[in-house]
Amino acid sequence: MKRRNFLRIFPAAGVTPFVLNGHSIRPFANRQMARVLAACDGIEDRVLVLIQLKGGNDGVNTLIPIEQYDDYANLRPGIRLDESTLIALDNTLPAADQIGLHPSLAALKSLYDDGRATVIQGVGYEDMNQSHFKGTDIWLSGGDTTPDGYNISSGWMGRSLQALYPDVLGAPTPEMPDPLGIQLGDPNPSLGFHTETEHQNSINLSGQDASGFYSLIQTIGGLPVPNVPDSDHGDELSFIMNVEQSVNLYAQRITDTFNNGSNANSNYPTTALADQLKTIAKLMSGGCKTKIYLCTLGGFDTHAGQAADSDTTNGAHADLLFTLSEAVKAFLDDVESLGLAEQVLACTFSEFGRTAAENGSLGTDHGTLAPIFIFGKNAAAGVQGTNVNLKNLTPDKQLQGLQFDYRQVFTTLLQDWLGADNYVLEQTMFEGYAKMPVVDAAAVVSPECYFGTTSVWDVAPGMRAMSLYPNPANINAEVTFVSDRAFEGTLSLHSLGGRLLSNTRVWVQPDVNLFYLDVSQIPAGTYFVRLENRATGRAEVCKLVVAR
Repeated sequence: MKRRNFLRIFPAAGVTPFVLNGHSIRPFANRQMARVLAACDGIEDRVLVLIQLKGGNDGVNTLIPIEQYDDYANLRPGIRLDESTLIALDNTLPAADQIGLHPSLAALKSLYDDGRATVIQGVGYEDMNQSHFKGTDIWLSGGDTTPDGYNISSGWMGRSLQALYPDVLGAPTPEMPDPLGIQLGDPNPSLGFHTETEHQNSINLSGQDASGFYSLIQTIGGLPVPNVPDSDHGDELSFIMNVEQSVNLYAQRITDTFNNGSNANSNYPTTALADQLKTIAKLMSGGCKTKIYLCTLGGFDTHAGQAADSDTTNGAHADLLFTLSEAVKAFLDDVESLGLAEQVLACTFSEFGRTAAENGSLGTDHGTLAPIFIFGKNAAAGVQGTNVNLKNLTPDKQLQGLQFDYRQVFTTLLQDWLGADNYVLEQTMFEGYAKMPVVDAAAVVSPECYFGTTSVWDVAPGMRAMSLYPNPANINAEVTFVSDRAFEGTLSLHSLGGRLLSNTRVWVQPDVNLFYLDVSQIPAGTYFVRLENRATGRAEVCKLVVAR
């Protein structure tokens, strides 16, 4: 049941203290408030760049376990790399974990030596699916092969962005004028950005101009369908139409930020991935506030011709690794020169790895575990995990010994890098996954700076997900929250310094509660809305911006 009440805000004579991030905030405590907020400066400027390696990257020929070289060579007599050609990644690692990089990864080695690359070994999930289509859907949806995780219809990127920015409902706002997500390099909209509502907060850039930049899709499917059927087909039609609507809403803003931006690095390779990353750098330099970018590098389904018969340092896989390594280095050098390096982390992923043994066609077949790379100035440089064990294989020569669930990586990036609060992780379905030290310790977001549906404030027991819409507000704002119990509460409005402007007694019921705040009589500015359980004194607080 929803409780709908209309609360008018009038100036109040009294003042009261309240607790904000563990700090007691009293009237006119602006300096203390400023210190709390200043500690979080820059977090909302951060972006995450995801690089999807489509087809299933062969981790065993990407990171060769030096101490197991004989096993490696026996498993791959036709495509093995000669030990003399390998690039030693890090001589400080234990002998059992010494890694030989594929010779095409010289740029990755340079980034690692600069402290701008993290290697994560043995990533996947239990009982990995080896279908390209289903495996990709699982990684993009945040699922697995269990009954609950197998058919998730929305993407983890879409769910996390919706929970991080609940007031951005598929259209620009003053605080977030840009799409929350941008996809590049693939004309098909990614499941990763598909949300559970009709609001689509991402757009797709596709096609390249003569300068190598990706340009906006102006239309997807013509006029909207007037009568959408209530079926799976109807759901897909609605999704496509909402994607198109989002494109149209954001087209001018993206054009403006792109035209206002620039690239400081003129030495990008002439590859599709480099063009995608070059476009991202230019958008960022032009002021684009997009949070998650998704790039694509295809071709990793190397069943045949993975390595050249005459020289195994060449071939399809070598070309792909070189493309990835060189493009990422050019991008990181660019954002460094643009003064944006502190704002960017990039992460690779692929739907699965490849078999430990070659297949007789100078290739490898669909596999299980594979490495992930984290790139950026604020990456926790080093290696997470140990080399895969080439003696511990299934009868069909698949790698075993999962070291990290892929959702651990994404959980860490969402919270330690983007500052997502625990409620966002819950809505993303990533709650309960242990975080990993893949973000440099100095850059890890402090819990007091977490934000999302509940902004950066702690959620009181029994209440969840207070959200304000619209925010900024002009005439009135909806205050929505969920309670698991009935109680008598106080809903109050406070100035930035903590001064009480209004308080109203409310009766909260189990389930969704909705109240309306009339803010038409107060000046433009930043305020805090507070809901307190009168019996326990616990409260939840959210920030509200009033605009005129």
